[in-house]
Amino acid sequence: VEVLSESDDFKELVVTDLHPLLKVHKNKKITVIASNEAVVKQMGLFDTKGIEILYAPYILNILSKDELVISLNKPEKSRRRRKSSILLDDLKTGDYVVHEDYGVGIFESIEQTQILGGIKDFIVIKYVGDDKILLPVENLDCIDRYIASGGSVPVLDKLGKGSFGKLKESVKKRLMEIAGQIVNTAAARELIKAPKISVDEDELKEFQKLSGFDYTDDQVQSIDEIITQMSSGHIMDRLLSGDVGFGKTEVAMNTIFAAYKSGFQSALIVPTTLLSAQHYRSLAQRFDALGIRVSKLDRFVSAKDKTNIIKALADGILDVVVGTHALFDLDFKNLGVVIIDEEHKFGVKQKEKIKELYHNVHLLSMSATPIPRSLNQALSSIKTMSQLLTPPSEREPVRTFVKEYEEKLIKEVILREIRRGGQIFYVHNSIDHMPIKLGELKAVLPELRVVMLHSKISATDTERELLKFEAGEYDLMLATSIIESGIHMPRVNTIIVDGADRFGMADLHQLRGRVGRSNVEGFAYFIVNDKETLTDDAKKRLLALESNSFLGSGSVLAYHDLEIRGGGNLVGDAQSGHIKNIGYSLYLRMLEDAIKLLSNQVQVEKMKVDIKLTISAYISDEIVKEDRLRLDIYRRLSACENSVEVYEIQEEVIDRFGDLDTPSKQFFELMVIKLLSLEKKIKSVSNYGQNITFTYMNDAKESIKSDSKDDDDIIKAVLIYLRAK
Repeated sequence: VEVLSESDDFKELVVTDLHPLLKVHKNKKITVIASNEAVVKQMGLFDTKGIEILYAPYILNILSKDELVISLNKPEKSRRRRKSSILLDDLKTGDYVVHEDYGVGIFESIEQTQILGGIKDFIVIKYVGDDKILLPVENLDCIDRYIASGGSVPVLDKLGKGSFGKLKESVKKRLMEIAGQIVNTAAARELIKAPKISVDEDELKEFQKLSGFDYTDDQVQSIDEIITQMSSGHIMDRLLSGDVGFGKTEVAMNTIFAAYKSGFQSALIVPTTLLSAQHYRSLAQRFDALGIRVSKLDRFVSAKDKTNIIKALADGILDVVVGTHALFDLDFKNLGVVIIDEEHKFGVKQKEKIKELYHNVHLLSMSATPIPRSLNQALSSIKTMSQLLTPPSEREPVRTFVKEYEEKLIKEVILREIRRGGQIFYVHNSIDHMPIKLGELKAVLPELRVVMLHSKISATDTERELLKFEAGEYDLMLATSIIESGIHMPRVNTIIVDGADRFGMADLHQLRGRVGRSNVEGFAYFIVNDKETLTDDAKKRLLALESNSFLGSGSVLAYHDLEIRGGGNLVGDAQSGHIKNIGYSLYLRMLEDAIKLLSNQVQVEKMKVDIKLTISAYISDEIVKEDRLRLDIYRRLSACENSVEVYEIQEEVIDRFGDLDTPSKQFFELMVIKLLSLEKKIKSVSNYGQNITFTYMNDAKESIKSDSKDDDDIIKAVLIYLRAK
C-alpha cells in the first residue's frame, strides 16, 4: 500500500453528526464510505444526489479544502450483536400459536402467495375444522408461541365464533384485579420513607479492588443503578438477573458495603443451608479485614449461638447476617437492605412475607433465570431490573459433548479430571437405580472415592457429606439433579449427565453452569444410550447445547420452563388457569396494558396499518435457505420499533448471508413503510397502478403518483412521501 506523506491540506475528522456536516460542505466533492447499503440508510442518508458512495469496509474521515471523505462504518469492537432469540421463537410445523384476535391455532408453514400482482410470504395458521388464516409476515407480532405451564395441550379456537373474544374479556377482568393489587402495593411503597444509603465513590473503588478482578461493564452499571436508587430516599425493589456464574454475589457485596458505610445492617436470605454456608464463607473472607461483622443463621447454628446472634442483631453489634428462612421474624437495630438470592426458589407466599416483614427497607432479589423481556416490561412500573449479560473475563466456556454411553469413555473422563486435581459431578436421575450405578463406577475404578446424594438422604447428612466433598475428601459426587441450584464449587470442573435426552434444555444448561466456575476450562458430557434412537426433539435440544456453549447462552437457550415458573410466580398464583387458556405471552401483554391503565400511564392503543401495495416483497429462500432462520428474521423485524432497527437487521443479514436480491431488499423497505406509517397515524397504504393512496386514522385520504408502476418506483414514492411529512 502506498503511504501518502503527511500533508497540511488534509485534516482528520471526527464525525459526530452527519447531516450538518454534509450541509456545510455541500459544495465540495463528497465521498461516503459504507460497508453496505443498509449502513447508509441507518444513518438516515436517503437523498444521495451529488454524493459518491463507495461500498467498502474502510474507516477514513478526512477533509481538505475541496473534498470531504467520511466513513459510516463503525470500528468492529463496539458492535454488540443482539443475539437473536432463535430458539425461543423456533416455530416449527405443528406448534401451537396464539393470535391476539383469533386465539389458539396450529402453525403450518410459510407460504408464498401472489396477491394484488405482488408476491409475498404468509404464515398459515390452522384452526378448528381446518379453517385457516393467512397472516402477512410483516404482522408476525400479532402471534406468539403458545406456552403454558406443565406443557398442557391447548384447545384450538374456532374462527368466526367470537368465543376467543369472550375469553379475553374474562381474563381481562381478572387481570384488572391482579393489576390493581400490584399498583396499590407499588403506590404504598412509594410513600414509605426509606433509609438513604450512599457511599463515597473512592471508598467503593477501593472495596472493588479487593475483589482481585476487574468488574464487567454490566456489574459496574448494576452497582451504580442500585446505589443511585438506594440514595434517592424512595424504596428500592430491584431484580438482578444474570446467567450462572456472572458475578451477582459481587454486586450484592457492594450493596452490603454501601449499607454498612451509611450505618445500616444488611440481611442476605438464601433458599438452602448449602448456599448459606457458601455465601457466609465468601462474605466473611471479604469483610473481616474491613471490620464488617458477619454471621450466619440456619438450622446448623446451635441454640446458644442463635440466641447470641439474634441479640447482637437487635443491639446493632452485627452488620450482616446470612441465612435461610430462620431470618424471617427477626429484630434488627437498623436494617437497611434485604437481599434475596435465587429468588425463583422461594414461593410467592414466602416472598410476600419477606416484603411485609421488611416493608420499609430496600429489597434486592437475585436470580439466574433470565427474566423474559415481556415480563420485564409488564412489571417495569413496579419492579426495577438490572441484568448481567457479560461473563467475567477470565471465565472459560464449558466444552460440551454429547456421547453414547461407554465404560471406556466414562473411565477416561473421570481419570483425566482427577489427574488435573479436580472433582466430578455425575448426575443420574433415578434414585432406585443409583446404587447399581455406584457399583458400575466402583467396578471400573475401584479406587474412586464416591459420595451419593439424593432427596431421600436426610438434610443433615447431605450437608455433612457436601462439606466433606468440598474439602476434597471425595473425587466424585453421584447425585440427582438437586445440584443444579447455585452451588459454587470451583474444584469441580467436569460434569457427566446420564440419560441427558430425558432432561429439559434449561435443566441441562443450569447443570452445565455448575462447572468451569474458576479459570479452569470445564467439561460437560451429556451421555445418551443410543444416538440413533433419540427423538427429534431430544436431538435438537442436545445439538443446541453442544453448539451454544458460549458464556451467557442462557438467555438464548430459551429457558421456557423456567420462564413459565418465574413468570407465573411474579404475579401471584391464582392465574395459571387463565394462562392455560390464552397462553403466556398474550397474558403478559394484557397484564401490562392493565397495569398501565390503572397507574394512569397513557394507554397507547396498538395501532395497525394495512399495506396493500402491488410489490413483491419477501426474504428470498435463495438468500436465507432455512425456513427457521427466515421466520426468525421476520419475527425480529415485526418487533422493530423504528426504522434504524430495521436497517440494523438488514446490515446483519447482509453480513451473514451476502448481498440481498430485489424481493428481500423490498421487504426491508416494506417494514420501514409500516413503521413510518404508524408514526404518521396512517391506517392503510394502497396503490392502483401508479396511483398511491394513504388513508389516515381519521379517515382523511391523500393520493400521490409514482414515476412508473415498477416496484422500486412505488416504494421510492411512498418513502419520499412518508419521510417528507
